[in-house]
Amino acid sequence: MRDAVRAPAGPIVGRRTSRVRRFLGVPYAEAPVGVRRFAAPVPLSRFTEPYDASRHGAISQAVPLFATTTIPEPSVPGEDVLNLSVVAPVDGEGCPVLVWIHGGGFLAGSPASPWYDGRSFARDGIVTVTVGYRLGVDGFAPLDGVPANLGLRDMLLALDWVQENIAAFGGDPARVTLAGQSAGGAAVLALLSSPAAEGGFQRAVSISGGLFEVGRDTARGFLERLGDRLAVPPTREGLGGVAVERLQGAVRDLRGGETLVLGPVTGDDVLPVAVAEGLARHGLDVPLLLGATGDEFDGDREETGGAAPELTRVTDLATGPARAAGSGAWSAARAAGSRVTDTLFRSACPRVARSRRKAAAGTWLYSFEWPSPVTGGATHCVDLPFFFDLLDVPGVREALGQRPPAELAALMHADLVGFVHGRPPSWTPASGGPGDPVREYGRPGAEPAVDTTGGYDPVVPSDAEAC
Repeated sequence: MRDAVRAPAGPIVGRRTSRVRRFLGVPYAEAPVGVRRFAAPVPLSRFTEPYDASRHGAISQAVPLFATTTIPEPSVPGEDVLNLSVVAPVDGEGCPVLVWIHGGGFLAGSPASPWYDGRSFARDGIVTVTVGYRLGVDGFAPLDGVPANLGLRDMLLALDWVQENIAAFGGDPARVTLAGQSAGGAAVLALLSSPAAEGGFQRAVSISGGLFEVGRDTARGFLERLGDRLAVPPTREGLGGVAVERLQGAVRDLRGGETLVLGPVTGDDVLPVAVAEGLARHGLDVPLLLGATGDEFDGDREETGGAAPELTRVTDLATGPARAAGSGAWSAARAAGSRVTDTLFRSACPRVARSRRKAAAGTWLYSFEWPSPVTGGATHCVDLPFFFDLLDVPGVREALGQRPPAELAALMHADLVGFVHGRPPSWTPASGGPGDPVREYGRPGAEPAVDTTGGYDPVVPSDAEAC
């Protein structure tokens, strides 16, 4: 049935069932087109007529990076890509809020994925907000005369919208948790390190995130090659004259096997210093839950994972010799931190904890170890249906097999729900040193969730690397 709210943003009409209220595709900024395409986001004027929020809004992803991804990532055409969706409990009031940032290597991804539906959080008294933001060149190209980190600026404006409007949906603006996975998890860490984000959220969760800044020289070198490919100068005017679909297609074709070609850059008002350094200065009053999967992109079967598919082509180089040598060599490779997983994902966990070692609010580490029978390991993205407690949505059985363990989903979701509600995790906070406590989920032969120590010891950084 129809469900109407009157928010400071104006009247908004969504849909409700007996248990869940949904308001989809609500714009939080003016459409980033024309002169606004490469400009900081502009807050949307108040709706004067009821806004129809019954279906998902436009998505920044016009061209998926792969034909098949682990996470279903629908693209919705349109210009109003700076929109968000709210899923809330029926009759909720003063509920904590989970703001979700999707992954996709800063080049792709979709906030409209069924894997991000907030119905299980609504059941547990949480309002979920999923945020769309600019991707690729439009969101992260360091161009002369253009504010850097436009995608992060979009997220900051979405957080402002939440502060101003979420009470109308039953949420508490003083209890906001910012969470994301892969590039979304990296964005959470970036914003946690940013002076521009202070006060915008009170808790943070980074799932398979990392310290994923892209050097300006690296990004500009890629843009030079992109301009050559498109026969335009790599400038605001040149790239701004290329349709988004054509631009994203060229990025996909040119990127090849490279890892991060575009993403957050440092040296502006949003990220004045490197993220690891910023984490030692900002967000120290914000509790952080942080972790990675055991295998990320190092499973038996090469996956075009939805959250960061640009990393998959180096998988064979990292894992092939160890796999061929047998399980003993594989274990040694994992312990030595020689895999893609350790280099790009798991190593970030002790680094972040070490940067935040003076944070009174605490940093808690987890590791997801359940091996999917489909992907051949605890690979990138397969933990999300467990955290969201959504084992019945499209694409889950294709990635997790026919009988993913519901008990594990109940435990992981309960831990995340407790954190969002403001309860400290049951295990001891980490400091980034040897023997840090780690909550392990789904390790074969163990209880579904078990507290251990030393899970990240092989990749504990030196003092020089930590900041």
